[in-house]
Amino acid sequence: MTMKSLNDDLKTLTALCTEQGIDIAPVMLEQLIHYRDCLEQWNKKINLISRKEDAPVIIKHIFHSLLITQHHCFFEGEQVLDLGTGGGLPGIPLAILHPGTRFVLVDATGKKIAACQDMIKQLGLKNAVAIHTRVEELKGFVFDVVLSRQVAPLEKLCAWSEKLLKPKGVLICLKGGDLESEIAKALSQENVMSNFPAKVELHPIHGVNAYFTEKKIVIARG
Repeated sequence: MTMKSLNDDLKTLTALCTEQGIDIAPVMLEQLIHYRDCLEQWNKKINLISRKEDAPVIIKHIFHSLLITQHHCFFEGEQVLDLGTGGGLPGIPLAILHPGTRFVLVDATGKKIAACQDMIKQLGLKNAVAIHTRVEELKGFVFDVVLSRQVAPLEKLCAWSEKLLKPKGVLICLKGGDLESEIAKALSQENVMSNFPAKVELHPIHGVNAYFTEKKIVIARG
């Protein structure tokens, strides 16, 4: 990574956060750039993100994760699960932005979790842990928020989250595709959960750039 590329990505991320009203300290911006470097290095060894990107990683993966903060205010002591984290997305960027919130990153692929554990260590994050497990086997945890980024259909995510969320908990997904039919299926009579979800919100991502025209933020509130 050249100094010019580093400076360009830092300027890009700063400008995008300012444009979208995301309050972020300079030290956090530098950490996010460091995470970008770690993610790209690990991606050469194992497949964490696509190696044929149509946009810089800093935009398509890291900034994309930060957009969740426009729809949820992470608070001090809040417990958050990043379900199917892959390369630490969206959990690691959000953990950098919210040092007082506790993030648990889980994935069924051991190599991905090993990468996340290493990146968490390199970044010095004290509020994030990465655990190798399947969501069905995750026992003894309850969360205020469950995060997901293109891991599974909403129907499955709601079923998993019902067992993992506290009362009035929130499932937040970064998704693309035909979400109207996906939401309808999740809320259909045969799939309605006993307590969750009670309400689903669909938030298009506006005013960023063409990279996110097909992406939306889905929020299911218990």
